[in-house]
Amino acid sequence: MDVVPLAADTCWMLLVRHGATANNEAVPYKLQGRRLDAPLTESGWRQSAQAARFLTAWPVGAVYASPLLRARETAEAIAAPHRLRVEEVGELIECDIGAWEGRSWDDVAREEPESHRLFIDDPGTHGYRGGENLRQVEERVVPALARLMQDNLGGAIVVVGHNVVNRVYLGHLLGLPFAQRRRGVPQENCAINLIRFRAGVAGVLHVNYLGHVQSPDA
Repeated sequence: MDVVPLAADTCWMLLVRHGATANNEAVPYKLQGRRLDAPLTESGWRQSAQAARFLTAWPVGAVYASPLLRARETAEAIAAPHRLRVEEVGELIECDIGAWEGRSWDDVAREEPESHRLFIDDPGTHGYRGGENLRQVEERVVPALARLMQDNLGGAIVVVGHNVVNRVYLGHLLGLPFAQRRRGVPQENCAINLIRFRAGVAGVLHVNYLGHVQSPDA
């Protein structure tokens, strides 16, 4: 993913998912929303450092993050080489996944088959039990990111978000139904997505870029 030239009428947003946490690394992985404020693991810190090195080449003028610890820690690593302060944005907090927090999908499907089926079929209407649906996430995230990009025309910004938040937003820009945003928009830990905002319209150029993330043995 090449560095792009800046233009006065354009904002470039590098939308990043946070580095790995213990729930991300569990096998099977455990669902993680806003109620588990987990720190990065050792590999999560390594991923964040790799993303930070990659983004030193970009003319980043501001770094924003969800208020959750895993996003803030990732953002701090990215902001440090640019000597920037991370600004928290409350609307970017991860989805409230309610009673399914800390559980695996296999567990939810086995113990709550009807709630699970409704969510899989139409997560824009039927949310995580006791939490948000994906339309509610879209309604708070889309205007917040539009505001950040409008405020930073002529520059490039980094925004560190979450799996559900990023998928919902990218799916919105790509015109995908809510169910497809879960299945069709991958977001690995510390993946980078490139968004161009011009004339009030945002467009996706890269999704789930991972060229900067290397294994410990690489």
